[in-house]
Amino acid sequence: MPGPLAGLRVLEMAGLGPGPFAAMVMADLGADVLRIDRADAVGSIPPDEAAFHTRNRSRRSAAVDVKHPDGRATVLALVDRADVLIEGFRPGVMERLGLGPDVCLGRQPRLVYGRMTGWGQTGPAAGAVGHDINYIALNGVLDAIGRAGEPPLAPLNLVADYGGGGMLLVVGVLAALFERAVSGRGQVIDAAMTDGASLFMTVVHGLLAKGDWRPERGTNHVDTGAPFYEVYETADGRYLSVGAYEPQFYARLVELCGLDPDGDLPGQWDSDRWPEMKERFARVFRGRTQTEWCEILEGEEVCVAPVLSLLEAPDHPHNRAREAFVEVAGVRQPAPAPRFDRTPAAVSRPPCLPGEHTDEALGDWGFGAGALRELRASGAIA
Repeated sequence: MPGPLAGLRVLEMAGLGPGPFAAMVMADLGADVLRIDRADAVGSIPPDEAAFHTRNRSRRSAAVDVKHPDGRATVLALVDRADVLIEGFRPGVMERLGLGPDVCLGRQPRLVYGRMTGWGQTGPAAGAVGHDINYIALNGVLDAIGRAGEPPLAPLNLVADYGGGGMLLVVGVLAALFERAVSGRGQVIDAAMTDGASLFMTVVHGLLAKGDWRPERGTNHVDTGAPFYEVYETADGRYLSVGAYEPQFYARLVELCGLDPDGDLPGQWDSDRWPEMKERFARVFRGRTQTEWCEILEGEEVCVAPVLSLLEAPDHPHNRAREAFVEVAGVRQPAPAPRFDRTPAAVSRPPCLPGEHTDEALGDWGFGAGALRELRASGAIA
């Protein structure tokens, strides 16, 4: 069955990180995503390594020399047939290529033009280089992540690249498509990773303004400051995640841990005594293995789960029951999300190699065999 975005045509200008992730999400959801790779990228990935480039799944690739006049004309012809274009270059690059939003929307007024950058299209840092760790540093997010008395901890490259970047770009594209159904007009989306990562901190900013959030990292209720929201080591060197935030869950956890036989514990929200309580929990959890704790706590309303490795997670009974991981071209990876009951998402094809589908895809997008021969002869496509 086709996914919920079946019938949507998306042009992806090949780039790094969040752009390909956004394209993957839309392709998994059924969109016909055509990735435009550089002509000189053909052969850059050995065929036997293609499957490991998991972000390239579910779509096709055409190799086009966009600096060649005929290559640029090819992309513009594809724009005429596209609903969406996404690009992740630094500000001004697409304009210099003659593929900027003014040109593209001038030809195709219904086009949704998604721009993915770290710092945004405007502002003093707009043209600066950077990566996830830099984008979450400037907006205060990185400073808030980590344990008390320790340096900030980079949360992989999930917050800016894939959450605040790629996922927010998808949200922007879908919102613009919804609005287009009313107005009949496309528009430009300025999706900046630093903006998206900041958005995730909306609740924290509210707590900070109210005085319910301490600026010092690792001292608050969801940043490892509290004993009821922490990771504890078990007897076998494994770990348990504890998120017993609500009073009833915390009370049941205390009971099952045998921590309050005489009723001498401080209150759950007595933050002055949180360090003491963390030590008491730590001693208790170190008394049994991870498996033993799971046997004790499984089925109880205590908000505890074992910390599994990336290799273990796909085989957990819950993940297996939900088929949360799939195997594509021999590589196990997360399944498409979210889930739809009538139009399920799916990995429609294995990761593409640069230029692997040039003739096939361009043909489906309206280029005849003669036109393809001429483009190849001129060097505009590879």
